[in-house]
Amino acid sequence: MADTTTYLELSEEGAGAHKFYEVRVAGTEVTIAYGRIGEKGQVRTASYADAAKASAAAAKKIGEKVRKGYAPAVRGARGARPVTRRPAATVTRSTARQAPVLWRFASGAPAFGIFVGEDRAWVGNEAGDVYTLTHDGQVTGRFGLPDGVKCIVADDFWIYAGCDDGRVYDLGGKVPHVAYEIAGDVDIYWLDIHDGVLGVSDRQGGITTVDHEDEFQWSRRSAGRDAWMVRCSEEGVFHGHGRGVTHYDARSGEPVWHTATEGQVLFGWQEPGEVFAGTSRGLVHRLAKDDGAETARYRCDAAVFSCATSPDGRYVFAGDNSSSVYCFAADGTRLWKLGTGFGSAYSMQYRDERLYIVTTDGSLACIDASEAAVRAAEGGQLPQRTDIKAAHAAHLERVVPGAALDTVVEAEVLAGDGGVVVECVQEGGRLRVRAVSPGFDPARRVQFPKDVRVAGARYVVAEVLPSAGGGFYRARGEIRRLL
Repeated sequence: MADTTTYLELSEEGAGAHKFYEVRVAGTEVTIAYGRIGEKGQVRTASYADAAKASAAAAKKIGEKVRKGYAPAVRGARGARPVTRRPAATVTRSTARQAPVLWRFASGAPAFGIFVGEDRAWVGNEAGDVYTLTHDGQVTGRFGLPDGVKCIVADDFWIYAGCDDGRVYDLGGKVPHVAYEIAGDVDIYWLDIHDGVLGVSDRQGGITTVDHEDEFQWSRRSAGRDAWMVRCSEEGVFHGHGRGVTHYDARSGEPVWHTATEGQVLFGWQEPGEVFAGTSRGLVHRLAKDDGAETARYRCDAAVFSCATSPDGRYVFAGDNSSSVYCFAADGTRLWKLGTGFGSAYSMQYRDERLYIVTTDGSLACIDASEAAVRAAEGGQLPQRTDIKAAHAAHLERVVPGAALDTVVEAEVLAGDGGVVVECVQEGGRLRVRAVSPGFDPARRVQFPKDVRVAGARYVVAEVLPSAGGGFYRARGEIRRLL
């Protein structure tokens, strides 16, 4: 029987689906490729007992897609849709006095992603570069992801980068690995994660949650479009969009409350009992998590691109689309407004009296937000700023995702090489991973990179730790294939 290839596309107007599905039959093997039109997409291959069964399986897959609206097409005739970016920012320089910037790192492209931990700051930009820096601005590492970085989020010890290619990468080891794959037709705007459950907000105003094994949980469509906010917590999922903020139950996806905002939500932040939504009308709304009641609002002079708070909620910070940053008291009193000097803050985070921002020109900057430094800046006295360019990090290896793993023999592990042994098994049509070393519950599944799973293979993982909720384990650190 001759080999066959069937190529289908589903392309809807506006912000609808724009994806392909290709089925290739070669003897007893069926290879399926799928994803966004214009991209390589994901590839899966399955083997069957004979050519007839392979052809039957392929025909079934094709029939399912045709019934969903896919139609035959010519690969390359349609181009990829442009990835949606945050609304175009003005390059107008702030009229406020310059903020007391301690250091600035020029990453080389507009940057959305930021996370500041105990010992490192992370920045990810539209070129797919992710850099790690010390709190005093020294560049310590560099990852190269396949597409632009939308955001960087942390879940306990784990760090993830959500990208424009529809994947979420685990950055906890030496090499990035795919932790989650979002549907190819979802134009991701923002991501957040809590105890292994990923929340994804999108261009069409949708919200989707995916569990720790990258399996769909639920999806909802809000009344508004352009959902730039999602925050996940024990209390639920908080979704900000064109019509306000909606709270959904984390497990069922049922709506709990909805609060309208003045303007479209462009950014969101959360603290244990409250969520904060920055809007296109220059406001930050402070909402109680339990009932959505507004407890305070903070007025800026232009659209709010980002916001953050001090951990105690005493201070609220905001960045507008005219290169200014603000600080407010909890009750809404504006304490100060200062200029960044190098673009508008797409995202921000406050830590230890410092405000870290990433900007439209690709800078990661550290602002001294202490009262003394701000008062000095308002009087025209600024600290000596250190400028670090991406070229200074050129000597660092740009570590890219890869499915190839270092290997180790079992004797070396038994001799004290260290690590936990996990096994990949086929279960219900999916590849699952379980810990097999003594002391671990073999019934609990392990969150493990998707791009290196091979049925029947065993791996050595640096650490396997229980999730915060205790329902599964999470692999952390270097992964090696056990021979």
